Amino acid sequence: MAVETSVLAGLEPRAFWQHFERLSAVARPSRQEERAIEHARAWGAEHGYDVRQDAARNLVFDVPASPGRESAPTVVLQAHLDMVCERRPDSPNDAAEGRIELVVDGDWVGANGTTLGADDGVGIAAMMAVADDASLQHGPLQLLMTVAEEVGLEGANGLDGSLVDGTILLNLDSGRDGRLTVGCAGSTDTWLRIPAPRYSAAGASLRVTVGGGLGGHSGGNIHLGRANAIKVLGRALREAHAAAPFRLVSLDGGRSRNAIPRDAHAVVSVSPEREDDFRSALEPAAAAIEEAFAKSDPGLRFSIGSAEPASDAWTAASTARLLDAIALVPTGPFAFNPDFEGVVETSSSLGRAVTDGDTLALQSLTRSSSDAAIPEVTATLDAAARLAGGELEVKHNYGAWRPNLDSPALATAQRVYESLFGEPAVVTIVHGGLESAVIGDKVPGLDMLSFGPQIEGAHSPDERLGIASVRRFWQLLAGLLDELSRRPAPE
Repeated sequence: MAVETSVLAGLEPRAFWQHFERLSAVARPSRQEERAIEHARAWGAEHGYDVRQDAARNLVFDVPASPGRESAPTVVLQAHLDMVCERRPDSPNDAAEGRIELVVDGDWVGANGTTLGADDGVGIAAMMAVADDASLQHGPLQLLMTVAEEVGLEGANGLDGSLVDGTILLNLDSGRDGRLTVGCAGSTDTWLRIPAPRYSAAGASLRVTVGGGLGGHSGGNIHLGRANAIKVLGRALREAHAAAPFRLVSLDGGRSRNAIPRDAHAVVSVSPEREDDFRSALEPAAAAIEEAFAKSDPGLRFSIGSAEPASDAWTAASTARLLDAIALVPTGPFAFNPDFEGVVETSSSLGRAVTDGDTLALQSLTRSSSDAAIPEVTATLDAAARLAGGELEVKHNYGAWRPNLDSPALATAQRVYESLFGEPAVVTIVHGGLESAVIGDKVPGLDMLSFGPQIEGAHSPDERLGIASVRRFWQLLAGLLDELSRRPAPE
């Protein structure tokens, strides 16, 4: 197989990086994975693998066992085809259109101005490379490639469980080197919608923008205290409104429900005689926010400029109510897991703000490894909706994946890891969502484990993949498949 460019030439394992590079040229935003599905199907047809597809568009490829390992238990390798497509506003590249420019920087592979797609191009590339490598020893494999993982695990939720008959599932999506993951948080999406009447606007229109935040994964990075662009924009406008009332024309921010918003903007209508007052009120509020996030988000900046004249706007009173609602929406970590040190148990993130006619919609994603904790956050959001004169829509995505520390697959992985690297692996859970949480219910009895190489900055243009960690991930995957195939399948 020829490499599309020379960017990753010389990196090992070669087959993995070839597949990863080819996948990087395939547009695969969530719910629009058609090209990725075609890419995978063409690869499977080239190798003569049987493939099955369910109504949700998930794919399963059957890969025969290595000679002499036919009686081993069937292992399911699982990863998702879609990716979060974030980009910097000034970038000529766009992951949503398959324009990912790969960059090698020391021990890291990243992308120029966009998300890299290592989440979860890593898993797809790894399972293809395993199937291609005749030197690896393994039992029967099923390659489960799901869709729409980044939008509430929709593909996994729609999985036809009859497509999978393996007994062990290895999820290749945890993104943490040296970790064996045995659990994850569940999640719930909410939409707080606040309608308010709009009337003609005759004042000067100004555009207030905040950008330059680091953003990141709203689960994996929520504990870092990074700026949420929607929240800080709302705060600055709320403080300015108290000193120099204005009318809000629009407020929009964020691109992905599961990414911390890096930028947001609002258009306001100000009477000509109060424009200087508004600027004078906003500037110190913005400066205080920039100072507050100087360490976590050193590039965070506000700007004010002219905007196209607005035909209508919310009233000053409605504007105050909408900005109060943004202030009330809870965002950040609320509790840490008592059993796994340093892991967030419960959090919520305001991911998107959208102006839709006379309605402001605020979408949040709440996560917890304790299913009992999510209703408390939802109740807070519902109270905010009522106080703002709006309503709350709630969509429960999936429950938490509960750890099974007695898992035979985990015990085998621990032995293999220590044999390979001379030290014990860290057994942990993640605050993000993993499809194991859903697939375990679809296919009862699966022994499940998740691991992967080091991915940093997922769901942001700062996403990067550790090159040395890929080699360790590959060694662990190959060693684990070999060891698992040495025992016969259960009767």
